[in-house]
Parts: sequence; C-alpha cells; structure tokens
Amino acid sequence: MLLDRTNGHHPTAPKEGPGKRHRGDFYLLLGSDDLVLFRIAPLLDRFSWLKPRAMRLRLIEQEPEPYVETVETDEQGLLKCIRRHYHSRSSATQQAWLTADGSLARAWARCETTAEAKRNIKTRLTKDPIVPAVAHARLFQSIADAMRVDQLLLLLQRLWHRPGATLDGVYEFSPGIWVHEEARVSPEARLIAPLWIGAGAKVGPTEVIVGPGGVADNPETQIETKPIDWEYIRFASRSRFTRGDVAPLSRPGKRLFDIAFASAALAATAIVYPIVIAAILNEDGWPPFFSHMRQTIGGREFPCYKFRTMLKNAESMKAELAKANVCDGPQFHIDDDPRVLRVGRILRKYHLDELPQFWNVLLGHMSVVGPRPSPEKENQFCPTWREARLSVRPGVTGLWQVQRTRRPENDFQEWIRYDLEYVQNQNWRLDLWIIFQTIRKILT
Repeated sequence: MLLDRTNGHHPTAPKEGPGKRHRGDFYLLLGSDDLVLFRIAPLLDRFSWLKPRAMRLRLIEQEPEPYVETVETDEQGLLKCIRRHYHSRSSATQQAWLTADGSLARAWARCETTAEAKRNIKTRLTKDPIVPAVAHARLFQSIADAMRVDQLLLLLQRLWHRPGATLDGVYEFSPGIWVHEEARVSPEARLIAPLWIGAGAKVGPTEVIVGPGGVADNPETQIETKPIDWEYIRFASRSRFTRGDVAPLSRPGKRLFDIAFASAALAATAIVYPIVIAAILNEDGWPPFFSHMRQTIGGREFPCYKFRTMLKNAESMKAELAKANVCDGPQFHIDDDPRVLRVGRILRKYHLDELPQFWNVLLGHMSVVGPRPSPEKENQFCPTWREARLSVRPGVTGLWQVQRTRRPENDFQEWIRYDLEYVQNQNWRLDLWIIFQTIRKILT
C-alpha cells in the first residue's frame, strides 16, 4: 500500500502487524496483495470531523489515457521502437478501511485471508456507525505484466519523492536518484534523475542511465527486510529538503544549542574524568587521551579527542589484523579486538570514550548531532557522500549511529545512506530525536 504522503499513516494487511500506535495515526486496511495510490488528505479531514471508529472506502480507478507507450531496445540497449498499446477506457473498484483504532488494525492483521479480515471487521463494527467514502485511485492488484510495472514506476517517481523514508535500505545517492544499499554504483557513472536503482544492481563508470526509469533488482540478491521504523518515518516525512545548507537563522541557532548542550554535558560528567584517567594510567600508562585528525565543514582538519581505549601500539598492529576486518568500506572493525584495553571495553560499551568530543563541540570543530567525523582518506571513497557530509559539522552522535544494523558487508553502504539522509533532512525535530535515541541505546 502506498499513500501520497507517509506522515502517520500505517498500511496494514492480513498477517502483518501494525506499527506502534501514536497519537494522530491512522491505519489503512487492505488485502495482502493490494497496492493503491490515492490522495488521503480529504478523507482524513472528513474522518476528523465525523470521528467514526472506521471509514469504509470505495476506491475507483479510471484509466487516465486511452493508451500506454513502451520503449523496446535490443540486446545492446539501443532503441528499436516505441510501441503504443491502446486499451478501452474502463473503471475498477476496490474496498478498503480507514481507522484510527489500533485494535481494529491488529484484528485485521491477525486474519489469514482478506475475506476473513473483512468479515472480522464487519462483526466488530455491528454496533458502530460506519462512514462510507469514495476516492479516485490507481489500483495495482496484479502487476505481473511489464506494461503495468512501467506505469507504476513512472507514477511513483512523479508522486513519491522520498522512498527512502519508508523502504528499508534505500538512500538518495544524489538529487532524485534513489539507490538500494546492496547496489554498486560507480561515482563516475552518468545518472539523470528521476532514477531508482534496485538491490544488487551494478552500474559501471562508463554507463549512462537517463530517467525517468530504473534499474531492476538483481534476482540473485537476497534482501533481508526489517520492520518499518514508524517513529523515524514521522520525522523524515516532516523534514524539509536542505541539500546541506541550513537556513541563515538555523545555523547560529544550532551553534548556540551545541554550546549549551556541550557545556551541560561536560559539567554533568566532570566527575567521570579523574576516574577514567586513573583507570587508563593504571592499565597502560600515559597518555589517557587520544586524538586523531578528522575533517570538519569545508574539509578543514581538526584533532578529534577521545579517551584512549587501545594499546599504545594499536596502529602498528592494524596491518596484522586487517584480514579480520568485518566492514566493507574504509572503516576498520573486528570482533573481540585484541588491541582494546580492559577499561576500554567498558568505555566503548557505554560510549564514555567519546565524552572529550564535547570539547571539540565547544571549539567549533563538531556539532552535537551530525555525520560521523572521518579522516581525509575515508572521505575519498564516494565524492557525492563526501561533499554532502563536509557541508555540515560532524557530530558526537548521528543518524547512522542510531540506525545502523552492523550487517556484514553493508555497514559502509548504510553509513553513506544515513549521512546523506541526515544532511538532506536536518532539522530540530530530527536532531532531538537522534539525541533521544542515542541516550536510549546507551541505557539499554
């Protein structure tokens, strides 16, 4: 099920659990194979006035054009012809339910079939007034033939501007070009938006792909899906598109917030410093702090401060341990790293090693929330990603830190995806949500 906007609307099908109930949320109850596209705002206005327990929708589709054109190419991708497929104007209808009652959505989701779900909801609503409503929609109950798939893709690209807010593993590679994190796209490839590139697809440096259109998933790619994070969608769907430039009044405001937050954090954790310093000195001697050169806004370098969690010769041991690296990009991470001190494991577990970064915030090198601070060599792996993340200050915490899954060979792709999402959608609500999620992850 797809809506023309995602804010607070949870699609629910039989055998699928609805998301957590939040104030102001609605559930659209559909069959498990149904896919619909329609404007929901007028229906929500009527629902808010009448306040029924459920609204029964009659979705009507009328073909907007008497024909559809498809492009045919040969094996080399060269144009053969453009075919026009004529069809008679026809209409189709489909039934759906709209409700703000989470118990109805859960009852619908528990049913094995759509027919059973419809009987179930009618039984539950015998004592409640049912408000009928009609909406014009595009219905896609069966998208097996290629012509309908092409129609659907063009419709979605025209109306669904931020698929990454809902689809797991999808990020905006560049404006209007959405890529699955399992895809491999060369930075030198020439891509013209709007364009969607599916999981497992490979786009080489000499390829030119012009939208509207897309590159299909590689059928051999196995995609692991995870439950939709509705709370994150609520923030992403309300965000404004910024392309990395904060409005003039917002940048000073964020800087004032950073100074206030960092000062409060340093004051609240002052008692921790002598304890941590003593523990590090006792186990591995001086120095208790570690600094590494990272890049901030505009590519300027700065020393990023942390409590030292590794042996003094950790960097020289890195080459010997390279084969055990579980990351797929420029990062280095291995399980049970032998270079980590005993006190370092505790500091990392509770993220106490990053407390000195609040001094970087006060000095203007970093922000409380932003992309992860990285050295120059890591920022060269993807030009689009580099330019976006260096348009803002790096953060003590960020979207990648709270959303990452640590799946093998996907960490770098997730890093790119979430950094770009943050830069393009940064706002106060998102920053506060990331701070809250960071605190929750530390405490749990």
